[in-house]
Amino acid sequence: MQPRLPRLLKGFEAVVDRVVHAPDLPASPDQPHPFVYFITIRNGSDRTVTVKGRKWVVRGEEGQVTAVEGDGVVGCFPRLEPGEHFSYNSYHTTAGRAVAEGSYLAVTDDGEAVVALIPSFELIPPA
Repeated sequence: MQPRLPRLLKGFEAVVDRVVHAPDLPASPDQPHPFVYFITIRNGSDRTVTVKGRKWVVRGEEGQVTAVEGDGVVGCFPRLEPGEHFSYNSYHTTAGRAVAEGSYLAVTDDGEAVVALIPSFELIPPA
């Protein structure tokens, strides 16, 4: 028996609240542009969910692709009752202009795997 793929759960969603270029944060010479992103994960469904992981894909203007996967969200595994939300911020560095998108993987209390898509957003260094 194959494992069931996660499905979209109506009302379980991610919102990108804002993105800020933050030149004072640490960055490497090959990726000198740090951006802080603020995200809210909302549970507008009628089921309780626990966020178990995330996956990000960042596509640079020169065609480079970076995929980042991991457990939880900023070291947490938020459990969201219907109507609750979890807000956080983190950061990513880029070589130049890029587009980021992804998803959060969660599990309902009865064990069903569900996802919330992270809408794509641009990371644009100042001119």
